[in-house]
Formats: sequence, structure tokens, C-alpha cells
Amino acid sequence: MSGADSDDDRAFKDLNVVGMLHKFWEQKQAAGVMMEIENLVVYESIPSPSPPFICYVTLPGGSCFGNFKHCYSKAEARRDAARVALMNSTFNELPCRRITPEFISHSVKEAVSTTSGNIADASDPSTSIGAYCLMLELNTGKTMLEFQEIMTVFQLLHWNGTLKAFRDMRCSRQEVIQYYSQQRLDERTRSHMALDWLQKELQSPGLLSQELQLAVKELGEARRTGRELRFYKEKKEILSLALSHADAEDLEEEMSWREATEFDCFEERRTDTNESCQFHSQGSDGESLE
Repeated sequence: MSGADSDDDRAFKDLNVVGMLHKFWEQKQAAGVMMEIENLVVYESIPSPSPPFICYVTLPGGSCFGNFKHCYSKAEARRDAARVALMNSTFNELPCRRITPEFISHSVKEAVSTTSGNIADASDPSTSIGAYCLMLELNTGKTMLEFQEIMTVFQLLHWNGTLKAFRDMRCSRQEVIQYYSQQRLDERTRSHMALDWLQKELQSPGLLSQELQLAVKELGEARRTGRELRFYKEKKEILSLALSHADAEDLEEEMSWREATEFDCFEERRTDTNESCQFHSQGSDGESLE
């Protein structure tokens, strides 16, 4: 076999990876494991005039992976991203990747051994160990990839300062965890976070550019190690959105809208369920969220 034939054979095998990934999620959808989604697997190629080329692939639910090889064509980057996503998708199907009572017990003990907490903290959501245990319990039966998708929401809330805002407003950690464990990232959430960063930019000019540079660097480092990228990619996109509106004439109006709608869905939920914690109650003894 000639060298050219060998290259063509490898290219053919690589090309199948894209189809294999689509087939994997198509079968899960057909089996009723997941809701029907119009675009099962979404690819995003980053514009570039020359190598290395970068491609991201987003799976149903939001998990994101990218190519970690130095790719000399967009097609190669797409295949490499699909390969990483397929490996993670199939690995996630193993029984050891599903959250069960046994898994929770082992994970909590492991967390205790690496922190200053103790096993008794697991029953107290106001502690870090207890919050971790609660989050696992609320997601019993889900896979670790699904759990990571939910954790991304909390990572962004922490990064954005929202969790600190809840703490300052004396809201319990348990309440916030229970609410946001049922939420997904959407355009409304991203817009609120972008406006948060616009407000920070007004207070510290140049902050957005610095944060965006850092986010781009973190995303690149994570991609080159084959890690799940949703958190890093969301940070970059939220900061890019904020920076694109940094000079908008209607910025003050946007800020007023943001303040008027902040946490309204969360507050409606708390009102409906008669939760005792009040956002602006000075006498509340709610726990810290961090």
C-alpha cells in the first residue's frame, strides 16, 4: 500500500467518527433516554485564515468538547473534536459514571478526606461538604456528564458573583441549590451575566478586556488537554457579549432593566412555595452560599 493510500485510509476512518458520534446520540434519542432535539450534535468552527484550526462540538444537554490536536484543516479539527466527544460520550455510559447512593457515599468520603470537613457535615447543607452531598442527591440516577452540565451553572454563578449576592441577601445555600439544580443556561441568563460584567466595566474600565484575555487563555489550555469546555466557553461568550455592548448608548437603560428583573424568577418560586428566606430581610439567619 502506498503512502497516499495509507493517508486516504486513515482519513476515511477519521471521517466516520463524525457519523459515529451522531449515531450514538441518535440512538439515545430513539431509545427515549433524552428528549427530542432538532440538532443533536452542533459543531462550531472558529474562523482562522491559517492553521491551527479549532472546532468545538456541543452535545445534547450542553456538554462541549474541542479538538486537542494541532489541526491543519477545518475538516481535521472537526473530526478530532468529534473523536474527543465520542470518547467522553461512550465512557459516560459506564455504570461507574452514574450517580447512585453508593457513588454518593464514596464521593462524600473522598471529599472529606481532602478537606478540613468531617462526615457529619454531609447532612448539613450550610457546609461545603453538605452542599456537595445535596447536589449529588438531587441528581441521583444521572450520569457524571449530566451532573457536570448542572455544575457548570453553579460555576458560572460563582464566577459571576451571583452566589455572593445571594449570600449577602441572606439566602440559604440549600434553597439556591434546589432552585438552580433545575435550571439550564439560556439567553436570559447569559444576558444578565453580561450586564453584570458591563456594570463592573463601568466601575473598573479595562476589566472586560483583561477578563476576556484570561478566559480565552483558559479555554485554549482546557481544550488542549481534552477537558469538558462548557464553563470556559460560556465565560468567553458572556464576556464577548458584554464587551460588544460596552460602548452602547443605551447602557444605562440596560442596567435599569437588569436591576428590575434580577432574580425575579427565583423570587417567584420562593413566593409560590412560601419559603421563609426573604431577599431583603435584615433579620434572616440564612447560611452562606460560598
